[in-house]
Amino acid sequence: MRYEKVLAALENLSFRGMDFGVERTRAMLDALGKPDGRMRIIHVAGTNGKGSVAEYLTQILVAAGKRTGTFTSPEVYDYFGQFRIDGKKINLNLFCDAAEAVLKIAGDATRFEAETATALYAFYLAGCEYAVVECGLGGTYDATNAVLRKKLALITSISLEHTSVLGKTLDSIRAHKAGIIKDGCEALISGCNTRETIEYFENLGATVAGKCEFVPVFGEEQTYNAGLAAEAAKRLGIEETAIYEGIKNTKPDGRMETVEADGKTYILDGAHNPQSFNPLVNYLSEYAKAEETSIIFGCLSDKDINANVRSLAGLAKEIIAVECESPRAMKLGNIFKACKTYFGNASAAASVSNALEKASGKTVAVCGSFTLLKEAKNWIEKRL
Repeated sequence: MRYEKVLAALENLSFRGMDFGVERTRAMLDALGKPDGRMRIIHVAGTNGKGSVAEYLTQILVAAGKRTGTFTSPEVYDYFGQFRIDGKKINLNLFCDAAEAVLKIAGDATRFEAETATALYAFYLAGCEYAVVECGLGGTYDATNAVLRKKLALITSISLEHTSVLGKTLDSIRAHKAGIIKDGCEALISGCNTRETIEYFENLGATVAGKCEFVPVFGEEQTYNAGLAAEAAKRLGIEETAIYEGIKNTKPDGRMETVEADGKTYILDGAHNPQSFNPLVNYLSEYAKAEETSIIFGCLSDKDINANVRSLAGLAKEIIAVECESPRAMKLGNIFKACKTYFGNASAAASVSNALEKASGKTVAVCGSFTLLKEAKNWIEKRL
């Protein structure tokens, strides 16, 4: 099929790995006629909450009747779900039209750079007025920062992440995120940050966005994510009714997503750094009994596994280690070692499905990486 050939061609670019910079993406977009310059772009950077903010804002714009393209990463349940138009995954023919045009001029671009150009060109071809674009990693040198005509730069909560690339201090990470504030765009920062971080961005001209209380997703952090999206929408001139409707309609995939099946409550959460585990920790502390809870955990090799597993200690009667299906996956033995350090009852499973079969708790949380969630969701849905 056509899309399979396109995906294979994109996969062939993966050998380039991660090679940061905006020049190659800018060159592709220029060759495509500067499609990004014909849309109002909202750029989202930060450590946690980027995908949620992008989804809240997307649903708000859709509720307001605005033609909107959304590009996020990584995929959660469906590759094409990273490319959405009006909140729905992209039409395959449209994706192929855009990707084939990009692949002809990709040269030595990385896969993510080609995907960024594909998203923006597809949104242009679809007649989008707005494009909501999530940073892949960092900000300054991320491929998404090649865009022109950026209307808003949104900064979510910030903490230590990807220290081998972004630096080992919060100052360095803040500087990378701040790189998306350019070309005269207006900047907003989430109130879910330390005073020091807020002051850093205020000195760059950013305005602080507070909470939004009518949020359908569990976790205080989500009130800040929705608040940032709501404030962005106000700056775009969107009416309050659309803001309210959009936030109420938002259900971010893989972020404290709960599913009831087989008499159990399954929680699918892509939390992958200590701060992002707060909603799951709070939920399990408040609504689940440790002696009736199982945790299935896996992570990528660049994550602080000890800090992540430590945050879950005492919240479950068992933890089951699994290895993610990703080239960046941490080895199962290392995951199990960390789990054993913080849990008296730790075991390992060959796959997420096997772990779900082993889990004996009434509440079962699958967490540590978005890459775990697709297999978990498929397994659970067969039991609905």
